[in-house]
Amino acid sequence: MQPALTIFFMLLFVLLCFLGILANGFIVLMMSREWLRRGRLLPSNMILLSLGVSRFFQQCFGLVHTFNYFLHSVEFTRGLARQFICLHWDFMNSATFWFSTWLSVLFCIKIANFSHPTFLWLKWRLPGLVPWLILGSVLISFGVTLLFFWGNHNLYQDFLIRQVSGNMTHKEWNRRLETDYFMPLKLVSMSLPCSLFLVSILLLINSLRRHTQRMQHSAHNLRDPSAQAHTRALKLLISFLILYAASFVSLVIDATVFIPSDSLWYWPWQITLYLCMSIHPFVLIISNLRLRSVFRRLLLLARGFWVA
Repeated sequence: MQPALTIFFMLLFVLLCFLGILANGFIVLMMSREWLRRGRLLPSNMILLSLGVSRFFQQCFGLVHTFNYFLHSVEFTRGLARQFICLHWDFMNSATFWFSTWLSVLFCIKIANFSHPTFLWLKWRLPGLVPWLILGSVLISFGVTLLFFWGNHNLYQDFLIRQVSGNMTHKEWNRRLETDYFMPLKLVSMSLPCSLFLVSILLLINSLRRHTQRMQHSAHNLRDPSAQAHTRALKLLISFLILYAASFVSLVIDATVFIPSDSLWYWPWQITLYLCMSIHPFVLIISNLRLRSVFRRLLLLARGFWVA
């Protein structure tokens, strides 16, 4: 029974990852096509392109890492391949959090209605700063990746010394690696983008909620197209918040809970880790009118081809 469950969860994990890779690839393809055709991108589309690229490679490296660890756990963990893959994973993971944060901040600035001078100044200046924000996110992610690599290398050398003396097992080393160094570093490096994300998304949700309430108490009703549009936007933002929070919590749990590759819970946990990053690109596609239109045509085309 256990091998059958392992195969089932493994196939589910592969399907989930490929769906996420296809969705992110679709976003990258559409944004790149618009960039080449018009010679420029809107600020929100710049962030979408950057987010799609980082998520695409993040899932590709994550897929390779997961299967290598499952098939050759001890050899892969002690080899240089793990450090190489984790180097790219840490960079893409940090960049993804930053790009998601700037997308939320940009939505908040564009849609929310506040009369504070600081908010009005940001509403005027922030769209022009998007390229610099993307570049800054890349540089910050690169610096965080170097810290991860430095700590991984030093602790790896320390493990080899302790292993020779017989004072530490492989499982104990993995747990110490995560709890003593990577867990605090993840919390520190992710706290700033997560705080910005939460503040911007909560401000936007509050603004949309108040606007919806005003429309309900006025002459408009729930069937008014404008009211329905604001209600859909509110639901979308709440789902965005849930996915972002779930992704952050899963990374924190992954740093504190060590699940070996031979455990029955290994593949269900991998599905949990990659669930948010696989679902979120579809949320972005649905929220973008142009992406949603093209994606719907592709689905209809694929359905017609399948039926034929």
